[in-house]
Amino acid sequence: MSSHIDSERLSNSLAELDQLTNWERRPRGDMRVDLEPMRDLARRLGDPQNSFRIVHVAGTKGKGSTCALIEAGLARAGFSVGRYASPHVMHITERVSIDGRPVGEERLADALGAALSAFKDARREATGGQGATWFDILTVSALLIFSMERVEWAVLETGLGGRWDSTNIVQSDVAVITNIDLEHTEILGKTRAAIAFEKAGIIKPGAAVVTLLPEADEAGTVVSARAAELGCAVRRPTVPADATIEQRNVAVAGTVLDVLGKMGVMTKGASAMSEPLGEQLLDPSTIAAARLPGRLEKLAVDTSHGDNAKVNVVLDGAHVPFNLAAVLSDLSQEEKYRAPCIAVMSIADDKDAAGLLSTMTRHDISIIFTTVGARSRSPEQLKTIADTLGLLSIVMIDPSKPIKKRWQAPRNQALGFSSPDRSISSASSVRHELERV
Repeated sequence: MSSHIDSERLSNSLAELDQLTNWERRPRGDMRVDLEPMRDLARRLGDPQNSFRIVHVAGTKGKGSTCALIEAGLARAGFSVGRYASPHVMHITERVSIDGRPVGEERLADALGAALSAFKDARREATGGQGATWFDILTVSALLIFSMERVEWAVLETGLGGRWDSTNIVQSDVAVITNIDLEHTEILGKTRAAIAFEKAGIIKPGAAVVTLLPEADEAGTVVSARAAELGCAVRRPTVPADATIEQRNVAVAGTVLDVLGKMGVMTKGASAMSEPLGEQLLDPSTIAAARLPGRLEKLAVDTSHGDNAKVNVVLDGAHVPFNLAAVLSDLSQEEKYRAPCIAVMSIADDKDAAGLLSTMTRHDISIIFTTVGARSRSPEQLKTIADTLGLLSIVMIDPSKPIKKRWQAPRNQALGFSSPDRSISSASSVRHELERV
């Protein structure tokens, strides 16, 4: 869901873009496995991806937050930085950031116009670019913006997988693989090793590799083998077994900065002596500034209903069981989130609903099942699964109704919102309703 778009040019470009295949909004079993459309479009636009240095990030979860932390660290070092991310929460311009701020509507409209023009030329000439998708056009537009804005570094988040992802036409300095778990198995494979092979496709000759996957791990072994094949060094941060999601993300981002420092990348700016980049750039204020909406986003909502005046709310889009388990574990470490919780939840058809709901049985959670788009699984089906697991749940088809209802639960009750794969963008509807409570 995007908020209002002021630019008529951007609205027109997005309307044209929406005529193309958008795999974010449909079943993905028939996705194209070919980078030629991206390569063709990029060539027609002057190969903008060659204008800046790149950190490329793949993984099952944590990609967006890790990218934001790397971006923040590079900016703290004095560099101009672009970041490409997906999905967006409130506005499509969030997908393309320059120096920590979403790009302006007119700038995005310029780039989309150029990319759509290149697409039309490819279609007229029957070259590879005629097969471009919605995500291809948006990706090449982001690369064009980074080139036009003369960024020194770009941090690119893969959309899905790695080997055939639209972002994978780039040559990166560092390839990051945050973690691997079963997701998009109809495309990426049925095992963690198969999925790791796809995500390790972002590793290029000469790049350093940063991952949290242990070398002896099924997926970590695949990543190590691919790195060795290409002559790439692998760096693995050391994190405690009970580290929080944020601590893991910070460890990965800090290791990326350390690796760049060892490559000879130095801080810029006249106010201090230049020094190698490193994890010291991620001080508490920089980490705080890098937090993203819809990723373990915590709000205290004033409902003005007597004793229940304040309700603690968490918005997150965990879409695989291991990540949902990590989210719930992190929250349980904070006193105010240990109370009984109501989760407003939608799950996409291609997600492991039984696995996600099984994870919730370990906590004191009641669930309101809802729907947020064409890919949402039937809330009634989800309730049937929940019933077999002994979870208390009800169905509310309209996702705004659970938010508008008066709070009847204990004062420190938390509300979670998950809608795996579309969850981050769908969370914006919850935020809108919270503002009206």
